[in-house]
Amino acid sequence: MNKLLKISNSVLVLALFLALMLASCRSGGKNEKKEADSLNVPGANAAVYEDIKQAEKIFYTLPSPLESAMLIKSAGALFDDNLLNAIENTKNYNTNRSMALNLGVYTCDLSFASLYDQTQLIINYMNAAKKMADGLGILDAIEQKDIDKLEENIHNTDAIMDIVSQTYLNSNSYLEDNGQPAVAAMVLTGGWLEGLYISTQLIDMKDFNGNKLVGRIIDQKLSIDILIDLLETSKGHPAIDELISQVNKVKVVFDKITLKTSPVRPEYDQATNVTVLKSEVQSDLTPEVFQELSKIVAEIRSNLIK
Repeated sequence: MNKLLKISNSVLVLALFLALMLASCRSGGKNEKKEADSLNVPGANAAVYEDIKQAEKIFYTLPSPLESAMLIKSAGALFDDNLLNAIENTKNYNTNRSMALNLGVYTCDLSFASLYDQTQLIINYMNAAKKMADGLGILDAIEQKDIDKLEENIHNTDAIMDIVSQTYLNSNSYLEDNGQPAVAAMVLTGGWLEGLYISTQLIDMKDFNGNKLVGRIIDQKLSIDILIDLLETSKGHPAIDELISQVNKVKVVFDKITLKTSPVRPEYDQATNVTVLKSEVQSDLTPEVFQELSKIVAEIRSNLIK
């Protein structure tokens, strides 16, 4: 089950900010070591501090497509619509497996387009996601009123992000609540793989060392075990067993990367009323291992969208 669905909105927001702040300290290349910057948190609010501590516990849980897209943009990557799954491919998906995986894929693509203000693509990908959700029988996950609201707020990034996030949560909540955890797991896997695919494809090997996006990709080493655990709760389902096999191929490459992360520690400065969340991350990712990762992810993703 997606643990993030069971956590309050305030904690989700804090967790996302934690991910953005802590991931910003990470960098690609050998033996890079950095420390996070600061996040403003009201010092006198005990409830917020408790939320921070809870958010620390879920920091390495599976990122949503919107979180993945936000991390890509925060790294300064440029938008490339050629990396997205073509809208025309929706006609090829007529099984629960293909529709579930590509609901995740299209939601990630939608998130990516929304953060880069790609007006027409936002509407197109919301319609594609709706088609997948309708095919899966996910009632009310994406309604026409959601698309209408999207069109009405097409220049309001905050409103769009809220609609996209709610669409994703509604889909997974419906599947979990209606006894379809295997389908929910496939949706999550599709979104996770699409985010990783887009990230790896946006890396220019000439700018590998010190590239912030490489650091975001390294972060996924910390979430892949959660993804595998999630899939294994539905082990025995043919489509899930196939996915486990595919994701394990990615894990084999990630396991070649040594990653050392110090515990997250909040330090409150009374003078500035700022809580600084500090963590150090060190990795030994080489260009050769990165290219191997990029290749295997591209192969798996190609199989998902065909």
